Amino acid sequence: MDVPYDENRVRPREVEVDGVRFERHPIKTHVVLPGEALGPVVERYGLPDLRDGDWFFMTEKMVAGSQGRAYPVSETKPRPLAVWLSKRVVRTPWGIGLGIPETMEWAIREVGTPRILFAAAVSVVSKKVFRRTGDFYRIAGTKARGIDGPGYPTIPPYDEMVVLTAAKPYQVCRDVKALLASHGRTVEVLLVDINDIGGNILGSTISKADEALAVKILQDNPIGQGHESTPLGIIRRVS
Repeated sequence: MDVPYDENRVRPREVEVDGVRFERHPIKTHVVLPGEALGPVVERYGLPDLRDGDWFFMTEKMVAGSQGRAYPVSETKPRPLAVWLSKRVVRTPWGIGLGIPETMEWAIREVGTPRILFAAAVSVVSKKVFRRTGDFYRIAGTKARGIDGPGYPTIPPYDEMVVLTAAKPYQVCRDVKALLASHGRTVEVLLVDINDIGGNILGSTISKADEALAVKILQDNPIGQGHESTPLGIIRRVS
């Protein structure tokens, strides 16, 4: 059964993690269209609220879109293998994943046919022998696992597109940090993939320990994942 997405769910502005309180500030933007330059978006919406010491975070879908890594479903022509495999992927209540031919086609293009076939073979064995699911995505890897498909609650035009993972996530974070520093803001930058079932830090200018802390701070998805149009945000320590 599908889990309904609630855009009106109350998300507290402050949270306490490991005895420290943090503010989370979602930043509303216009819809950043595929291929739109990232720098001006960061300058326009991020600079007014940023303070030295903040952690500035960006959602992967917005960054990937700005890199032109979003493709209309209608223009994606799946090969027969993609059609066949997509019917055998375990579907979840929180997203399409690779469960349609178009997203599976892009997974094959991103990681290659041999790896996808190997992931599928291991998955079959795991399900039959160990009654375990999820091995397909683990073996297919981050690029395949991070592909977003069309549909609700994604905001248009991305609700009719396949969005790939952002390219060079750590370099993107370093570049954005340098851009903000050129405007006098000394902050750290994170690229996040956060939804209502959890999240990951895909790139950052902070340590791995701090990345784990950031996941805890954002674990309740304070920026939402639907029509809120808040693909940027700020984490600020308050005590």
